[in-house]
Amino acid sequence: MTLFDLKGKVAVVTGSTKGIGEAIVKRMAEHGARVVVSSRKAEACAAVAADINKAFGRGEEVARAIPCNISYKDQLEALVKGAHEAFGKIDILVCNAAVNPYFGGMAGCPDDAFDKIMAANVRSNFWLCNLVLPEMAARKDGCVIIVSSIGGLKGSSLLGVYGISKAADFQLARNIAVEYGRHNIRANAIAPGLIKTHFAKALWENEDILKASNAGTPLGRIGLPDEIAGAAVFLASAAGAYMTGQAVVIDGGRTISEGP
Repeated sequence: MTLFDLKGKVAVVTGSTKGIGEAIVKRMAEHGARVVVSSRKAEACAAVAADINKAFGRGEEVARAIPCNISYKDQLEALVKGAHEAFGKIDILVCNAAVNPYFGGMAGCPDDAFDKIMAANVRSNFWLCNLVLPEMAARKDGCVIIVSSIGGLKGSSLLGVYGISKAADFQLARNIAVEYGRHNIRANAIAPGLIKTHFAKALWENEDILKASNAGTPLGRIGLPDEIAGAAVFLASAAGAYMTGQAVVIDGGRTISEGP
């Protein structure tokens, strides 16, 4: 466990009551971190935090539920403040929460949908990172993980606007890595392919889209949230201590395939 040991670390994970975020927050707690569970709904946050405390707490609080709508800066500030009140610091920041209210060609995307996607998927991550990075720099230690998507690496006729936001997230991670590397802060992005989550339900529930995706994926299937969580644990732990500014693609081989 030494390379992947997160004991003594505090992790804040946005969008962590479902799918990839829930898998990440639970696996980080399993590896010893104290964690902040956050999403818009207080009840969902409390339920996941309770599960974690029951499984890994041994009578102590290792998970705190702090609801937050990432689209509002004051709520992000409250999230950071709440994390400090609960556990005293933030060592690991995982920007996982995202939205995609529009599915279709870029020309048909309403302005309000475009603004919502860019605000939640890019600006909110930018805000939250800037709220947390100063304390990491002062401590000369920290890790930022941004959950992006292979949509930011490829063109798309259906998810083009979402892809623009995810491409920006890659650059955010690179910029943080360059600006804060001298403070021993690492920043990386994870780029999942199609994962079986509620967020991606519109894709994997569509038989034609799922069939085409699987046909163009060397492993012949979609991924599971835990298959992303393992990479987050790696990046946050000593095992990933010399990795920064990178995009870790986890897509079953979809982006390197010559399939449809």
